[in-house]
Amino acid sequence: MSYEDITTGPFEPTLASLSRFECPAWFRDAKLGIWSHWGPQSVPRYGDWYARNMYIEGSPQYLHHLRTYGHPSKTGYKDLVKLWKAERFDPDGLMDLYVRAGARYFVAQAAHHDNFLNYASRLHRWNAAEVGPGKDIVGLWRDAARRRGVPFGLSEHLGAAFSWWSVNKGADVSGPYRGVPYDGGDPQFEDLYLPNQAHYVPGEFDHLSQPWYTPDPRWQRRWGALIKEMIDLHHPDLLYSDGAPPFAEHLASSGFEPALHAVAHLYNTSVADHEGVNRAVYTHKDRDGQVRPIGVLDVERSQEPTVSPQPWQTCTCVGGWFYDVRAEYKTAGHVIELLVDVVAKNGSLLLNIPQLPDGTLDEECQYLLEELAGWMDVHAEGVHGTRPYGPGGEGPSSVVIDGFREDRVAWTGADYRFTRRDDTVYAFQMAWPEDRRAVIRGLDPRDRVAGVRLLGSGPVEFDQAEGVLVARLPERAPTAHVTCLALELDGR
Repeated sequence: MSYEDITTGPFEPTLASLSRFECPAWFRDAKLGIWSHWGPQSVPRYGDWYARNMYIEGSPQYLHHLRTYGHPSKTGYKDLVKLWKAERFDPDGLMDLYVRAGARYFVAQAAHHDNFLNYASRLHRWNAAEVGPGKDIVGLWRDAARRRGVPFGLSEHLGAAFSWWSVNKGADVSGPYRGVPYDGGDPQFEDLYLPNQAHYVPGEFDHLSQPWYTPDPRWQRRWGALIKEMIDLHHPDLLYSDGAPPFAEHLASSGFEPALHAVAHLYNTSVADHEGVNRAVYTHKDRDGQVRPIGVLDVERSQEPTVSPQPWQTCTCVGGWFYDVRAEYKTAGHVIELLVDVVAKNGSLLLNIPQLPDGTLDEECQYLLEELAGWMDVHAEGVHGTRPYGPGGEGPSSVVIDGFREDRVAWTGADYRFTRRDDTVYAFQMAWPEDRRAVIRGLDPRDRVAGVRLLGSGPVEFDQAEGVLVARLPERAPTAHVTCLALELDGR
């Protein structure tokens, strides 16, 4: 299978053609997606990047692996993947819960940096249908989403795998296994561990010593073929790449061609499936580069500082990306505050809910989702299908825009975030005011308010003078988290 054999249609595999992408309405309306960032690395319950860090001597995950499963020269990742059984995986039950919690799209991880595929691949034997669960995990997720009319997406993290995965070629430098090679050098398992010896730099273990994306054309072609297979098997409405479009830094060579072909194939496949209209979205993390217009920007564990003219997405997780017994979870209130702030800036929140290796959720995640569902029962009208209003908000407080920081903000009763649908402006008050007053100063001077409702409570008295609206709130907040005033405007 060649990555160049793409579905024909209006999109060509060029930057000029793909830059004609227009974000489909379903994505602009959805606002909240749930992500299953799940795979064999969940088995140890010891966090993200386990497959890499178990080969880094002295790291917490190396020590956990050594003491739980054995030294990685004897029990390597090839053995760990067989322990992933997903024996209690219930995609329909989970999808029902996610929809109740307000999710209007769903993303399943198709492959992480570990080069293990969560679907029934014809190109790669290391996949969930043949090893471990014996199930097409992605196919089961897809069917559950489609039965509920939920747009379905895939995340791929394979682009970086070639250099990320090179540490399995190393050996301990001290202790009883000094000099004993890890199992990543065994040629009979090279299809999992990759022929990436040249990317291994002894002693440089605390970071990726090689570029995120390799210039190796063999891996670029392999990536292109696997992404094409994912699209052909599952016809996703969204494809997420964990980084900029893979190999974009190699534009001067043929290395970028697989990514351009993959995105064109994604869009043209969607056009063929939907009577000539593209419903698919490609999300990537090229915040500043020239390839940004070919899809939707994803900002990992951070946000945009102000309202963006283009739809965007932030991806984050309740705890760690893979299940981690050490993780401190976000509260439901924190998640709701993030969601409201993101939606007010023309964004969508893609939220990972970490699954246990058997496929279930722990009690903390279930509780968070139930809290979110209860909040959505009251406030969904101010979230789904809305657009930003004015500057998106007002008040003294704001989220921190600094890399992967997601500090919870000490919001005040003077902090608001705004959305709009038709002639209704939704003013989310980020903290309940002690004086039970909502004072809103940021309305467009041309907008006259005809009525005010506190969602979950009912109409409230208000005054509007000289551009300032003052509403008198009831004694108690209708929900334990962010509240919302629906401002009904006189049409203009």
